[in-house]
Amino acid sequence: MMSEWALGSNGWGVGYLSAYDTTSAFVTELVFTFLFVLIIFKTTAPGANSSMAGLSIGLGLVLIHLVAIPITGTSVNPARSFGPAILAGGKALQQLWLFIVAPIGGGVLAALVWKGLFEAEVDKNKA
Repeated sequence: MMSEWALGSNGWGVGYLSAYDTTSAFVTELVFTFLFVLIIFKTTAPGANSSMAGLSIGLGLVLIHLVAIPITGTSVNPARSFGPAILAGGKALQQLWLFIVAPIGGGVLAALVWKGLFEAEVDKNKA
């Protein structure tokens, strides 16, 4: 029988890693997904040095994982959480909603911030 958070499942609460609460888990996933998507937008924008995009994105993800693993196991991507939760079942499956909602929210916020604050700057520099 597998444990409640087997196979690298994401989670929070009593019994999961550092036992952070739901709010901490949600804010962590939202903020770090937001930052990760902004890194992706900035490094892949027109005029960006595309030869460094992979390194920038990869190092950004490493830093995000170093901070967020003790809190939620780090998702920042609903697809990353879905498979382990389905296979592990139990609490991992019950808590899957957070690892779908928070990363999508973080991604949408990043898109809005990029569109509102940074995209015009990229367009101005391109012209």
